Amino acid sequence: MLYNEAGQFSISYAGERRLFRLRQDRCALALLLAFAFVVVPFVGNDYWFSAILIPFLVLSLAGLGLNLLTGYAGQLSLGSAAFMAVGAFAAYNFGLRLPGLPLLASLFLGGVTAALVAVVFGLPSLRIKGFYLIVSTLAAQFFVSWALTKFGWFSNDNASGVISAPPLTIFGADFSSPVGRYLLTLGVVAALFWLGKNLVRSELGRNWMAVRDMDTAAAVIGIPLLKTKLLAFALSGFFLGIAGSLWAFTYLGTVEPHGFDLNRSFQVLFIIILGGLGSILGNFLGAAFMVLFPLLLSNLAGALPVGLIDPGQLENLQKFIFGALIIAFLIKEPEGLARLWQRCRERARLWPLRY
Repeated sequence: MLYNEAGQFSISYAGERRLFRLRQDRCALALLLAFAFVVVPFVGNDYWFSAILIPFLVLSLAGLGLNLLTGYAGQLSLGSAAFMAVGAFAAYNFGLRLPGLPLLASLFLGGVTAALVAVVFGLPSLRIKGFYLIVSTLAAQFFVSWALTKFGWFSNDNASGVISAPPLTIFGADFSSPVGRYLLTLGVVAALFWLGKNLVRSELGRNWMAVRDMDTAAAVIGIPLLKTKLLAFALSGFFLGIAGSLWAFTYLGTVEPHGFDLNRSFQVLFIIILGGLGSILGNFLGAAFMVLFPLLLSNLAGALPVGLIDPGQLENLQKFIFGALIIAFLIKEPEGLARLWQRCRERARLWPLRY
């Protein structure tokens, strides 16, 4: 360490080091975005775009939506898939009922509709929390699925309740190809992650964390609990609603209400638990784990001798291994993959000095 003439640690040097690290992180992020927007569309194939990259990006966005509510504001929820469904079906109906409405406007309005629904189901958070709040948001999961199935208007009176993606056209450019859907998804996700990162660094984000740590103390110092909690539900629903629209339009192409069932809510919850609560980077790491690890298990199972495992039991075995590894990982690293990545970076920076 460096010391000044009085023998005290140089604060200016420490500040310069932090500034250097910040610039380093920004340069790395710019290079990563340039690689994702410029290089990947030319080197990737249709399978990577349709089966890996698009679901990874959409699930990362869904994880961000839930992380704003649970990781930063401390409000537990199991209604993520319900808000995704509201966003998807609302965006579909806005595009259908308002001819000529731009695609991006439909996505935005779908997110706003999901935000309003999330606020309604977030009202009990003013009185209850913890397990009881989970039950309240779980009610949203079942109610939304029932409503979208019961009333045919939401699916334009489709007999099976299925909605199809509208033409993926923006300013005359067609994004219906696999690489086009990837670029559309990447652009929306990048913009919303920029918004989410600025939100958690704002006064609102600090209020969320104060409510998360101790809501009684937050109320004593003047933080409005009603406004803070409902804004957390609204913004979480907005992000989840747009994620649901992208899931339906750019990934699946067609979707029914049961495509946003309770399993999807658990999937989003596992993403933020594995990635790290209260972490922006953790949403990407958790989504990557949820998308890539099952594919790895499938490839390993395919490499086994034929007949060693009954094909009917293969899926159950994969779920068992997946669940066991999640439990083992949470015991070993409860703060998630984001914390593990941070530790690796710290060790890499100290490595030349320690060895």
